[in-house]
Amino acid sequence: MDRPNILLLFTDMQRADTIGALGNPAIRTPHLDRLVREGTAFTRCFTPSPVCVPARYCLHYGRWPHRTGCTHNGEEVADDGRSYVERLGQAGYRTHGIGKMHFEPVHGLRGFQSRETQEEIAEQPAHDDYLRHLQASGFDHVLDPHGVRSDWYYLPQVAAMPARLHPTQWIGDRACDFIAGAGGGAPWYLTASFIHPHPPFALPAPWYRLYDSVDLEDPSVPEDWQAHHTRANRIQNRYKYRDQGWDRHLARQIRAAYYGCISFVDFQVGRILAALAASGQLERTLILFSSDHGELLGDYRCYGKRSMHDAATRVPLLARLPGVFAAGAVCDRPASLVDIAPTVCALGGGAGDDLDGLPLHELAAGRHGRDAVFSQHQRGAEAEYLVATRDWSFFWSAADRREYAYHRAVDPRQTRLASEAWHPREFADLRGRLQRFLAAGGQRDAVEEVDGRWRWRLHPAPADPTADPAGGLLVQRQPWAAGVARIPGYTRDEA
Repeated sequence: MDRPNILLLFTDMQRADTIGALGNPAIRTPHLDRLVREGTAFTRCFTPSPVCVPARYCLHYGRWPHRTGCTHNGEEVADDGRSYVERLGQAGYRTHGIGKMHFEPVHGLRGFQSRETQEEIAEQPAHDDYLRHLQASGFDHVLDPHGVRSDWYYLPQVAAMPARLHPTQWIGDRACDFIAGAGGGAPWYLTASFIHPHPPFALPAPWYRLYDSVDLEDPSVPEDWQAHHTRANRIQNRYKYRDQGWDRHLARQIRAAYYGCISFVDFQVGRILAALAASGQLERTLILFSSDHGELLGDYRCYGKRSMHDAATRVPLLARLPGVFAAGAVCDRPASLVDIAPTVCALGGGAGDDLDGLPLHELAAGRHGRDAVFSQHQRGAEAEYLVATRDWSFFWSAADRREYAYHRAVDPRQTRLASEAWHPREFADLRGRLQRFLAAGGQRDAVEEVDGRWRWRLHPAPADPTADPAGGLLVQRQPWAAGVARIPGYTRDEA
């Protein structure tokens, strides 16, 4: 077949269990359900890093974190010109990116021939296309276009603009316009990247009332919920202002707002599919849908990402291209975001022999024997490392000097920590796989070899900011809005 157009629909912080057709009876996702019916769903897809920037670098370059050199947010990695988007451009594709990329620096191209930017925290309006559009539309008074952060971070909010000007709608608008204007000539590649359902959950009318909290189930909180926590969980709860008690009603409200964000994205997916159909390009466009990582959403009384539990590491992954991905198929072999780069290179013609992943269509067809994928956050004393198979998740938290394991086949919600005494062979196998993977990647801050065998490298315990009642809290504001937001006589001076 001719080389297809390629469309990546990408969200931020979306759990794998948030698609109606894949088993969630409460959420409404009719257009994602359509992609499930008409394409292949990869139900064991894991992020290579459960935090935004490193996950996106792994996706963009098709490499594990130790090869990109980025393992946590704020780490800047130079562009080596080998992103899959760059490869597609060299192969003759017209490449364009819309929305959140979370690159460092945020306004770089990173292989795209052109970009339309929308980032969570804009340095200044001149560097953010969406913010300029919002201000030009008469909403220059809006200082937090993506919702108020800091101690409001996980409080559901009503957006400060109508749906037609909302960040999610803007991504849909720009994607539809690109598709309408790209019907002839060279094949094209488009990323349409949504910030939602990343918090703050700031939804416009009427979407903020789509779900009632009383109709939704509680988070998954086992009786021994604290035993499931790592240091990363404790710190994250503190700086997201979620460690000062438990409110069951608020937990359900947060879930309702989170689901509303996903449904509003789903609405844009429907518009984009309609634009493809109207332009005659639907059947010759590879459509991929995924997310950078998940969201704990109250499970274990935790919020955020930066965790190796399934809620944070498993993400949705859907692929539709008639003749390549079977309609209505489900693949439960372990997959990863690093598999997207070799997939589009295989189908689009960009050379990809140095990539770490596997083409998804070959994985779904059973042409590869891979039965495990990996994930990493941080390095050294604060690192967490995961190996995930179809039935097991096993991870090491260096800060806690502790292994955690879950037998997903019998405990799909990961409510019971597996015991090595009951599963000695499985623990030995999973531990060995993970340690060998880290050793092969040269990560000697994670493992060391003693008498010909690998073992965990132990580090001095890092400081724990949660030991201080006032420590570890995060304050985030839009940098450009600092002067605009001052109220003489009321606003406190800040150093």
